[in-house]
Amino acid sequence: MPLDLPLVAPGTAGAELRAGQDGDGLVRRSVLPGGVRVLTEHMPGLRSASVGAWIGVGSRDEESGHHGSTHFLEHLLFKGTARRTAMDIAEAFDAVGGEANAATGKEHTCYYAKVLDEDLPMAVDVIADMVTSARLDADELETERGVILEELAMNDDDPSDVAHEQFTLVALGEHPLARPIGGTPESIRDVPRDAVWEHYRWHYRPDTLVVSAAGNVDHDALCAQVEKAVRDGGWTLDAAAVPAARRVAGRDLPPGTGGLPADARERTVRRPSEQANVVVGCAGLTATDERRFTLSVLNAVLGGGMSSRLFQEIREKRGLAYSTYSFASGHADTGVFGLYAGCTPGRVDEVTALLVAEWERLADGGLDDAELQRGIGQLSGGLVLGMEDTGSRMGRLGKAELVHGELVSVDESLARVRDVTAAQVQALAGELLGRPRTVVRVGPLGD
Repeated sequence: MPLDLPLVAPGTAGAELRAGQDGDGLVRRSVLPGGVRVLTEHMPGLRSASVGAWIGVGSRDEESGHHGSTHFLEHLLFKGTARRTAMDIAEAFDAVGGEANAATGKEHTCYYAKVLDEDLPMAVDVIADMVTSARLDADELETERGVILEELAMNDDDPSDVAHEQFTLVALGEHPLARPIGGTPESIRDVPRDAVWEHYRWHYRPDTLVVSAAGNVDHDALCAQVEKAVRDGGWTLDAAAVPAARRVAGRDLPPGTGGLPADARERTVRRPSEQANVVVGCAGLTATDERRFTLSVLNAVLGGGMSSRLFQEIREKRGLAYSTYSFASGHADTGVFGLYAGCTPGRVDEVTALLVAEWERLADGGLDDAELQRGIGQLSGGLVLGMEDTGSRMGRLGKAELVHGELVSVDESLARVRDVTAAQVQALAGELLGRPRTVVRVGPLGD
């Protein structure tokens, strides 16, 4: 059974949890004063550990005038605190051969590190200092404004990145999830330091903080380190505080609600390049939808590998593309599902038609048992292999706490994948096919 992760005060029922995992691992979870949550997975035989500090805020949470603030914070938290300069932070990890980085998403932000087990207290102290005591120096902010603009320009020079960004924008319409994670050049130029500071002070709080770690980790020691580091950072920890509520999750929004488009849409972005990039798809499933395992198998069958339908039909049989695949991502109240190919500009209409045809063929004709089992096997193997390192295990814990409210073991996840039927895959392909369709083309295209 999945391990339920209730949002309760420290010292109450459900605040302290533990569950055995595959490979003799042990997961523990504690709610600390202030509503801070700590989750660990002890992995026997390792000498390393990965730790992440998660805040349940992403680009979708930015208010008007704050757009781009989440990405700004990802950069600025490495630029110094009341106790450390940017060089101090960098040297702390370099001196022990560790790695530190951060990632911004549409619904969460994570600051993480991988170090030797003996250096975990240092990593916790530095990351907690960054999260609780960032200075957001005005001069550093202006420097990072230029860095972020260069980052966005680099991404804008990649036509496939542009195609995916434009697809999300068109497919999700006016929904907050449509906004680019990194902001736009306009929002990055315009956002003032005060707005970034307000965003930081409002969202970075004890009750929104989740710390997850995996590897050779002592749970009780980590809890003590986290609590001390957070207090040292100046945060007040209320002994009776309850963790912040998770986002309201449920079935995906119907078309025409919540800002989602009610009808099909197309967009062509004309720019010089050797290839045209095309994405066809629709609004998808939420991250907690029970059919997400069916969607994963569908994705594997349609465009998840070299034996997938898109790869075989468009690349192997017709030679029309080097890269073609399908993809899916889910969030609290909607998601995206799409099919991609890069091809010669003169064949873009033909390739677009083939992407849709393979989708329709799956929805209309279904799949046989051999194809189903191949998709399940691909997904199962990838799931296990992806959990072989401490970083992946750390990420699984963080997302379980922030997104799902339960921890599903690897074995339980495999069982859910293996329970998917051909009829379920076909039905879901048909349902997605019936949603308002988005087509985005990027490249040297005419009218």
